[in-house]
Amino acid sequence: MTDPRRVTLTAPPGAANAAALTTTPRVVVVGGGIAGLAAATGLAERGVGVDVVEREPQLGGRVGGWTETLDDGTPVAMNRGFHAFFRQYYNLRKLLGRIDPTLSMLTPVDDYPLVDAHGRRDTFRGLPRTPPFNALAFAVRSPTFRLRDLVRLNARAAAPLAAVSVPGTYHRLDHVDAETFLRAINFPEAARHLAFEVFSRSFFARPAELSAAELATMFHIYFLGSSEGLVFDVAAANFDVALWNPLRAYLETRGVRFRTGVAVTEVREGTRFEVRCSTGATLHADGVVLATDVTALQRIVGNSGNLGDQAWRDRIAALCTAPPFVVQRLWLDRPVNPDRAPFLGTGGLPPLDNVSVLERYEREAADWRVRTGGSVVELHAYAAAGPEVTEQLVKRLHELYPETARARVVGERVLCHDDCPRFAPGDFAGRPGVTTPHEALMLAGDGIRIDLPVALMERAATTGWAAANRLLARFGIMGHTLHTVPMRGRSAVLRRLSERRIRDEPAG
Repeated sequence: MTDPRRVTLTAPPGAANAAALTTTPRVVVVGGGIAGLAAATGLAERGVGVDVVEREPQLGGRVGGWTETLDDGTPVAMNRGFHAFFRQYYNLRKLLGRIDPTLSMLTPVDDYPLVDAHGRRDTFRGLPRTPPFNALAFAVRSPTFRLRDLVRLNARAAAPLAAVSVPGTYHRLDHVDAETFLRAINFPEAARHLAFEVFSRSFFARPAELSAAELATMFHIYFLGSSEGLVFDVAAANFDVALWNPLRAYLETRGVRFRTGVAVTEVREGTRFEVRCSTGATLHADGVVLATDVTALQRIVGNSGNLGDQAWRDRIAALCTAPPFVVQRLWLDRPVNPDRAPFLGTGGLPPLDNVSVLERYEREAADWRVRTGGSVVELHAYAAAGPEVTEQLVKRLHELYPETARARVVGERVLCHDDCPRFAPGDFAGRPGVTTPHEALMLAGDGIRIDLPVALMERAATTGWAAANRLLARFGIMGHTLHTVPMRGRSAVLRRLSERRIRDEPAG
């Protein structure tokens, strides 16, 4: 946390620990992803009894890791794809700091180039960290952004990019899609494909299907709102080994009980909650945190007839998921060239969105490289589906990394999922928040609303901590301090310009 202008959210007051209470509260956390683990950590560290119920056999949710076996019997590490741990993910890094305060399980990636169909290449290496000079430097040296493009920008229409406020930006821009917004500000098309599509694809959506408010908030988080820079870290080993197994061990020392491979079917309100599981077990609790994906949340609430009020239940039912995404991992018998970056983002090269060379940073893939002389390569296609996608992905890989065309595929795994939350225009107003109609029932996850400038994994972690804080406050126990990037744009001049534009907009 190097940004001196980061925001500190003070811990809610209360007793230091549940030991000060006459009885120890018990909470069931449904979901063992980032949000659920953050909630469990926040509660267990204050002496609250916690049960974590996770449907999958492993923890981590969409950042989970596990072991699979190739056709020749070789065990290999597998997960759902590349994840970037940015330096401004304060609350996620706070969670991982429970494993090791030095975060030695992460390793830095000093650059992640972007390339388009015309061979134009952008890079984030060596950018200044101070806003707005970071964005200006990126634009000046980008081959897709020329001086005349800067002159043609509609500065007044673009002001919301530099004058973000949460939730104000959502009230102003959530009805507009990102593509329409970028066209309105005259953002050059080439730069739009190469730079801004990276943000929209992070939400597993095409720019025409992403809220402009989410785009503006992302621009604030990673560019103009934070001086942490665009450098990020990646896990140095598969996610289960590097992150979740050690965190589970830490939480078990604090009394947390884990039930993996178990689904929650129903939650009943009463004097205490009854949490019913697919195994037939019923857990009794003083509080519940539902930290699941959208489909599981809808299923649980749909099966729980007396949970919440009808308006809240309707909001849950109205949630939607993003289009499917594909992860294709290839174990090759030959290496990719040594000058390849660990991560390459693409624009205008459908269906490919990025390429990862895993042995550059992941221990298990590096071991494969040493044993076989080959490489482990991962291809992502966001907002894409269909049986032909994998063939197209491999074709793109051969175009970008011609040496791979000569390699034999020793092993292959393809994952296709559609369980990420949708952030389409108009979704914000109906999105449920952390609190619910029941004061001891909380929601958490990357699809849950919290009026802070956070996104993706950091939104999951932040809502998990926030859910824990709400329950701790109800029990009379002290909460946890949280951090976020600044809540509004850093430039007073640009904020005034944006405010003037709002005043000049016609009513209605």
